Amino acid sequence: LSGCSLSQPLLTQPPSLSASPGASARLTCTLRSDISVGGYGTYWYQQKPGSPPRYLLYYYSDSSKHQGSGVPSRFSGSKDASANAGILHISGLQPEDEADYYCMSNDGSDSHTVFQTMGK
Repeated sequence: LSGCSLSQPLLTQPPSLSASPGASARLTCTLRSDISVGGYGTYWYQQKPGSPPRYLLYYYSDSSKHQGSGVPSRFSGSKDASANAGILHISGLQPEDEADYYCMSNDGSDSHTVFQTMGK
């Protein structure tokens, strides 16, 4: 975890988000200000109580992204350069979407192994 700082997390996520069934949700994974989201990809995971994390998707760009096996298309990724954040979009929210969502970022290299940190 090269470059990690315990005093200043590399990633931050809001503690919670509430939305109604059928609505859309936008979850953010904000990078530290000295790191540009333009050069980083974001992995998203979903975890429900008593279950291991489930890989949802990876997003670096429209031409470099991956959807997890069996993950519906209503889960999608993007970037918000103005907020320096990776974004998870969930459309048509369903009761079963209630869960913890985690993000991880890497430097966009082909190996996809240089994870920086994890946020909840």
